[in-house]
Amino acid sequence: MQGYIKQEIIKPGLAEITFFHPKHNSLPSNLLVELRDTITAAGENPEIQVIILQSGGDRTFCAGASFDELISINDYETGKKFFMGFANVINACRKCPKLIIGRVQGKAVGGGVGVASAVDYCMATKFASIKLSELNVGIGPFVVGPAVQRKVGLSAMTQLTINADRFQSAEWAKDKGLYTEVFDSAADLDAGVMRMADYLLKTNPEAQSLLKKVFWQDCENWDELLEQRAEMSGRLVLSEFTKKALEAYA
Repeated sequence: MQGYIKQEIIKPGLAEITFFHPKHNSLPSNLLVELRDTITAAGENPEIQVIILQSGGDRTFCAGASFDELISINDYETGKKFFMGFANVINACRKCPKLIIGRVQGKAVGGGVGVASAVDYCMATKFASIKLSELNVGIGPFVVGPAVQRKVGLSAMTQLTINADRFQSAEWAKDKGLYTEVFDSAADLDAGVMRMADYLLKTNPEAQSLLKKVFWQDCENWDELLEQRAEMSGRLVLSEFTKKALEAYA
Protein backbone atom coordinates (compact mmCIF):
# COMPACT_ATOMS: atom_id res chain seq x y z
CA MET A 1 0.00 0.00 0.00
CA GLN A 2 1.40 3.36 -1.06
CA GLY A 3 -0.80 5.54 1.09
CA TYR A 4 -4.00 7.45 0.52
CA ILE A 5 -5.91 10.68 0.91
CA LYS A 6 -9.58 10.39 1.79
CA GLN A 7 -12.39 12.76 2.66
CA GLU A 8 -15.54 11.89 4.57
CA ILE A 9 -18.45 14.07 5.64
CA ILE A 10 -19.00 12.61 9.10
CA LYS A 11 -21.97 14.80 10.01
CA PRO A 12 -23.81 17.65 8.31
CA GLY A 13 -21.31 20.42 7.63
CA LEU A 14 -18.26 18.59 9.01
CA ALA A 15 -15.64 16.91 6.80
CA GLU A 16 -12.61 14.86 7.81
CA ILE A 17 -9.63 14.84 5.46
CA THR A 18 -7.20 12.05 6.29
CA PHE A 19 -3.77 11.35 4.82
CA PHE A 20 -1.80 8.16 5.38
CA HIS A 21 1.43 6.58 4.24
CA PRO A 22 3.01 3.42 5.69
CA LYS A 23 6.35 5.20 6.14
CA HIS A 24 5.39 7.26 9.18
CA ASN A 25 2.86 9.30 7.19
CA SER A 26 5.55 10.82 5.03
CA LEU A 27 4.07 12.46 1.97
CA PRO A 28 5.38 11.71 -1.54
CA SER A 29 4.60 14.10 -4.36
CA ASN A 30 1.52 12.29 -5.63
CA LEU A 31 -0.14 12.36 -2.20
CA LEU A 32 0.74 16.03 -1.74
CA VAL A 33 -0.98 16.85 -5.03
CA GLU A 34 -4.04 14.86 -3.98
CA LEU A 35 -4.08 16.46 -0.53
CA ARG A 36 -3.91 19.95 -2.06
CA ASP A 37 -6.76 19.13 -4.42
CA THR A 38 -8.88 17.58 -1.65
CA ILE A 39 -8.49 20.62 0.61
CA THR A 40 -9.32 22.95 -2.28
CA ALA A 41 -12.42 20.93 -3.24
CA ALA A 42 -13.63 20.85 0.37
CA GLY A 43 -13.31 24.61 0.52
CA GLU A 44 -15.54 24.90 -2.54
CA ASN A 45 -18.14 22.36 -1.35
CA PRO A 46 -21.27 24.15 -0.04
CA GLU A 47 -22.12 21.09 2.07
CA ILE A 48 -18.96 21.56 4.14
CA GLN A 49 -18.62 24.26 6.81
CA VAL A 50 -15.71 22.98 8.94
CA ILE A 51 -12.77 20.71 8.07
CA ILE A 52 -10.75 18.40 10.32
CA LEU A 53 -7.30 17.63 8.87
CA GLN A 54 -5.65 14.52 10.30
CA SER A 55 -3.40 11.58 9.52
CA GLY A 56 -4.08 7.89 9.85
CA GLY A 57 -2.53 5.55 12.38
CA ASP A 58 -1.77 5.93 16.06
CA ARG A 59 1.79 7.21 16.05
CA THR A 60 3.55 9.75 13.80
CA PHE A 61 1.40 12.61 12.53
CA CYS A 62 3.67 13.32 9.57
CA ALA A 63 7.34 12.57 8.95
CA GLY A 64 7.54 15.21 6.23
CA ALA A 65 8.46 14.72 2.59
CA SER A 66 9.38 11.36 1.09
CA PHE A 67 13.09 10.66 1.54
CA ASP A 68 12.95 8.12 -1.27
CA GLU A 69 12.04 10.93 -3.65
CA LEU A 70 14.45 13.42 -2.09
CA ILE A 71 17.40 11.08 -2.60
CA SER A 72 16.52 10.55 -6.27
CA ILE A 73 16.55 14.26 -7.25
CA ASN A 74 19.25 14.97 -9.85
CA ASP A 75 18.15 18.20 -11.54
CA TYR A 76 16.86 21.61 -10.53
CA GLU A 77 13.37 21.37 -12.08
CA THR A 78 12.69 18.07 -10.34
CA GLY A 79 13.97 19.55 -7.08
CA LYS A 80 11.78 22.61 -7.33
CA LYS A 81 8.72 20.52 -8.16
CA PHE A 82 9.44 18.26 -5.18
CA PHE A 83 9.58 21.14 -2.71
CA MET A 84 6.51 22.78 -4.24
CA GLY A 85 4.49 19.84 -2.88
CA PHE A 86 4.26 21.18 0.66
CA ALA A 87 4.11 24.76 -0.63
CA ASN A 88 0.93 23.91 -2.50
CA VAL A 89 -0.65 22.19 0.51
CA ILE A 90 0.15 25.16 2.75
CA ASN A 91 -1.33 27.57 0.22
CA ALA A 92 -4.42 25.38 -0.16
CA CYS A 93 -4.99 25.60 3.60
CA ARG A 94 -4.42 29.36 3.49
CA LYS A 95 -6.86 29.95 0.64
CA CYS A 96 -9.54 27.54 1.83
CA PRO A 97 -12.50 29.68 2.98
CA LYS A 98 -13.47 27.12 5.64
CA LEU A 99 -11.84 26.89 9.06
CA ILE A 100 -9.52 23.89 9.35
CA ILE A 101 -8.97 22.10 12.67
CA GLY A 102 -5.72 20.15 12.87
CA ARG A 103 -5.59 16.84 14.78
CA VAL A 104 -1.97 15.94 15.61
CA GLN A 105 -1.74 12.60 17.40
CA GLY A 106 2.03 12.12 17.23
CA LYS A 107 5.37 13.48 16.12
CA ALA A 108 5.60 16.05 13.35
CA VAL A 109 8.85 16.46 11.42
CA GLY A 110 9.81 18.92 8.67
CA GLY A 111 6.87 19.30 6.33
CA GLY A 112 4.63 17.80 9.01
CA VAL A 113 5.31 20.85 11.16
CA GLY A 114 4.37 22.94 8.14
CA VAL A 115 1.02 21.19 7.82
CA ALA A 116 0.31 21.66 11.53
CA SER A 117 1.18 25.34 11.15
CA ALA A 118 -1.05 25.84 8.11
CA VAL A 119 -4.33 24.86 9.79
CA ASP A 120 -6.40 27.43 11.65
CA TYR A 121 -6.77 25.70 15.02
CA CYS A 122 -4.37 22.89 15.90
CA MET A 123 -4.88 20.41 18.74
CA ALA A 124 -2.46 17.65 19.76
CA THR A 125 -1.55 14.90 22.19
CA LYS A 126 1.38 15.10 24.58
CA PHE A 127 3.23 12.78 22.19
CA ALA A 128 3.15 15.35 19.37
CA SER A 129 6.69 16.66 19.61
CA ILE A 130 8.06 18.64 16.67
CA LYS A 131 11.35 18.95 14.80
CA LEU A 132 12.60 20.83 11.75
CA SER A 133 15.34 18.45 10.66
CA GLU A 134 16.22 19.90 7.26
CA LEU A 135 19.62 21.33 8.24
CA ASN A 136 20.79 17.78 8.94
CA VAL A 137 20.86 17.10 5.20
CA GLY A 138 22.23 20.44 4.15
CA ILE A 139 19.03 22.28 3.29
CA GLY A 140 16.62 24.30 5.42
CA PRO A 141 12.89 24.52 6.17
CA PHE A 142 12.52 27.25 3.58
CA VAL A 143 9.10 26.26 2.23
CA VAL A 144 7.40 25.57 5.57
CA GLY A 145 9.25 28.41 7.30
CA PRO A 146 6.69 31.18 6.65
CA ALA A 147 3.84 29.04 8.00
CA VAL A 148 5.80 27.96 11.07
CA GLN A 149 7.08 31.47 11.78
CA ARG A 150 3.56 32.89 11.45
CA LYS A 151 2.45 30.59 14.28
CA VAL A 152 5.41 30.47 16.67
CA GLY A 153 7.35 33.67 15.90
CA LEU A 154 10.85 34.25 14.58
CA SER A 155 12.68 33.36 17.78
CA ALA A 156 11.08 29.93 18.15
CA MET A 157 11.38 29.31 14.41
CA THR A 158 15.10 30.09 14.63
CA GLN A 159 15.48 27.68 17.55
CA LEU A 160 13.74 24.87 15.67
CA THR A 161 15.73 25.50 12.50
CA ILE A 162 19.21 25.74 14.01
CA ASN A 163 18.80 22.94 16.58
CA ALA A 164 17.71 20.56 13.85
CA ASP A 165 18.62 17.41 15.77
CA ARG A 166 16.31 18.06 18.70
CA PHE A 167 12.63 17.40 19.16
CA GLN A 168 10.71 20.06 21.05
CA SER A 169 7.87 18.82 23.22
CA ALA A 170 4.18 19.27 22.56
CA GLU A 171 4.00 21.56 25.58
CA TRP A 172 6.78 23.69 24.10
CA ALA A 173 4.81 23.89 20.86
CA LYS A 174 1.70 24.88 22.82
CA ASP A 175 3.61 27.58 24.72
CA LYS A 176 4.84 29.00 21.39
CA GLY A 177 1.34 29.05 19.88
CA LEU A 178 1.45 26.15 17.43
CA TYR A 179 -0.94 23.97 19.42
CA THR A 180 -4.01 25.40 21.13
CA GLU A 181 -4.49 22.44 23.47
CA VAL A 182 -2.49 19.34 24.40
CA PHE A 183 -4.24 16.17 25.57
CA ASP A 184 -3.04 13.08 27.42
CA SER A 185 -4.36 10.59 24.87
CA ALA A 186 -5.68 10.27 21.33
CA ALA A 187 -9.15 9.58 22.74
CA ASP A 188 -9.06 12.84 24.69
CA LEU A 189 -7.78 14.61 21.58
CA ASP A 190 -10.65 13.24 19.50
CA ALA A 191 -13.17 14.42 22.07
CA GLY A 192 -11.59 17.87 22.14
CA VAL A 193 -11.52 18.14 18.35
CA MET A 194 -15.17 17.16 18.12
CA ARG A 195 -16.18 19.66 20.80
CA MET A 196 -14.52 22.44 18.83
CA ALA A 197 -16.04 21.25 15.55
CA ASP A 198 -19.53 21.04 17.04
CA TYR A 199 -19.16 24.53 18.44
CA LEU A 200 -18.06 25.95 15.08
CA LEU A 201 -20.94 24.24 13.29
CA LYS A 202 -23.30 26.36 15.38
CA THR A 203 -21.64 29.65 14.42
CA ASN A 204 -22.10 31.82 11.34
CA PRO A 205 -20.25 30.37 8.30
CA GLU A 206 -19.95 33.82 6.73
CA ALA A 207 -18.33 35.18 9.88
CA GLN A 208 -15.91 32.24 9.91
CA SER A 209 -14.91 32.89 6.32
CA LEU A 210 -14.34 36.57 6.97
CA LEU A 211 -12.37 35.80 10.12
CA LYS A 212 -10.14 33.46 8.14
CA LYS A 213 -9.35 36.27 5.71
CA VAL A 214 -8.38 38.44 8.68
CA PHE A 215 -6.24 35.69 10.21
CA TRP A 216 -4.29 35.28 6.95
CA GLN A 217 -4.01 38.96 6.13
CA ASP A 218 -0.59 39.98 4.79
CA CYS A 219 0.04 36.46 3.45
CA GLU A 220 -1.39 37.17 0.01
CA ASN A 221 2.08 36.96 -1.56
CA TRP A 222 2.67 33.38 -0.47
CA ASP A 223 2.12 31.89 -3.93
CA GLU A 224 5.24 33.74 -5.04
CA LEU A 225 7.08 33.53 -1.71
CA LEU A 226 6.78 29.78 -1.29
CA GLU A 227 7.75 29.21 -4.92
CA GLN A 228 10.90 31.25 -4.30
CA ARG A 229 11.59 29.15 -1.21
CA ALA A 230 11.08 25.94 -3.23
CA GLU A 231 13.64 27.23 -5.72
CA MET A 232 16.15 27.76 -2.89
CA SER A 233 15.69 24.18 -1.70
CA GLY A 234 15.72 22.87 -5.26
CA ARG A 235 19.19 24.32 -5.75
CA LEU A 236 20.56 23.24 -2.38
CA VAL A 237 19.45 19.63 -2.76
CA LEU A 238 21.85 19.35 -5.71
CA SER A 239 24.85 20.55 -3.69
CA GLU A 240 27.74 18.22 -2.99
CA PHE A 241 27.17 18.60 0.77
CA THR A 242 23.53 17.54 0.56
CA LYS A 243 24.22 14.66 -1.83
CA LYS A 244 26.81 13.26 0.61
CA ALA A 245 24.47 13.77 3.57
CA LEU A 246 21.67 11.94 1.78
CA GLU A 247 23.90 8.95 1.06
CA ALA A 248 23.44 7.92 4.67
CA TYR A 249 19.71 7.47 4.03
CA ALA A 250 20.04 5.61 0.73
